[in-house]
Amino acid sequence: MTTLTNVSTGTGASAIVRRRPMLAVLLLGQFMGLLDVFVVNVAMPVIGVELPASGSSLQLVVGGYTAAYAMSLVTAARLGEIFGHRRMYLIGVIMFTAASLCCGLAPGSLALIASRIVQGAGAAVMAPQIMSIIQTRFEGPERARALSAYGVVLSIGAVAGLIAGGLLVNADLFGTGWRPAFLVNVPIGILLAVLVPRLVPADRPARRRGLDLLGLLIVAPAVFLVVLPLVLGRELGWPAWTFVAIGAGLVLAGLFAPVQRRVMARGGDPLLDLGVLRAPGLRAGVATLSAMQVTYGGFLFVFTLHLENRLGAGPLMAGLTYLPMSIAFGLVGFCWRRLPHRLHSMVTPAGLALCALAYSAIAIDGDHSGPLTWTALILTGVGMGLSASPLLTQSLRQVPHGQAADASGLLGTTMQLGQVIGVAAFGTLYLSHGNTTALPTSTLWMAIVSVAGVLAATRLARTLQS
Repeated sequence: MTTLTNVSTGTGASAIVRRRPMLAVLLLGQFMGLLDVFVVNVAMPVIGVELPASGSSLQLVVGGYTAAYAMSLVTAARLGEIFGHRRMYLIGVIMFTAASLCCGLAPGSLALIASRIVQGAGAAVMAPQIMSIIQTRFEGPERARALSAYGVVLSIGAVAGLIAGGLLVNADLFGTGWRPAFLVNVPIGILLAVLVPRLVPADRPARRRGLDLLGLLIVAPAVFLVVLPLVLGRELGWPAWTFVAIGAGLVLAGLFAPVQRRVMARGGDPLLDLGVLRAPGLRAGVATLSAMQVTYGGFLFVFTLHLENRLGAGPLMAGLTYLPMSIAFGLVGFCWRRLPHRLHSMVTPAGLALCALAYSAIAIDGDHSGPLTWTALILTGVGMGLSASPLLTQSLRQVPHGQAADASGLLGTTMQLGQVIGVAAFGTLYLSHGNTTALPTSTLWMAIVSVAGVLAATRLARTLQS
């Protein structure tokens, strides 16, 4: 397995201080990409009125970004190994920033959709490089802290996006309406483009690697055929073509693993080295992450619908409702390492158990959303903080540096697909029930999926203990 040239990470307090600005630059890019997804979701109704845009166009504004992001992650991770992670991260930042500017200035819906697709691809180019750089530049407890911070950013970015979206849309800065939801990325992206070459060390491959074109021709359309129907199907009433597309995508996905094994057996460079799954704990980590992201993505979508459609909250109030949960999430997610070391392996299953308890409490409280529901929101933040950040650290603990890109692409794709599946599945479940039963039914099933996540996380904990 090819590895990057070994660059000393340094030791001691001075080296740690030098790497902190590098981590900040990496996490800012990740936060920018996440923020934009949920800011735009809040802005969709205003875009539809002011642009104007049809319902199908608005779906493509969201779905085009998500599909481009999901289908590009694995390939972008491999390109980081071929051309260098810093170089690809910088390219992703520039792509995302330029596309954000085009989105903010878009004269019509077609231009906005095209810009969103490029923006999603730019975000996908950035994302796997961040985890790969953390894997290769940080060691031991410092890597664990960096991954904890990464997990917190991944998870609170969604809530921050909902809040920021409400603020930006309601502010109507200079009469620009929805456009600041995209233009807010431009100064951040310019700052990153200036800082990345100064704060992130260059990395060069030890030897040139090839890009597995056959693997690319399989995985990209497979992900696209699964993701796009899941994003659009609910609004379109699940026409027949959505099921045909998902079936075709699953068939292609089934061909991917044998093709990658054949490429490896012939001495080639597969798009995804499936040998990374032999790293102790990674399989259980992927299963746990899937359950976590399906429920978390579904909960944010469903509960936001409940706040706006059932309780009559506006976008800003709906976003601010999540603030206590977000604070609990961030504090617990970053401070979990202060617990006694002997408890660390059990933190993730305990966190998912708290999430299952919180979803169950919302289901019991019912549609009227009384004090039990608002207490459960904070409990959800605590549970996610206990599970999300430790999970990334524990899943990657035994992954060799040479397979960091493979692990980054795999986990990134799992997170993205998990959220998309959660929105599609729980959104459909919520909308198929009456007003009084929609929220309790949806959150009860979220609790059940979370329990499945507890089982997978317990297996991961046993691997860590052994």
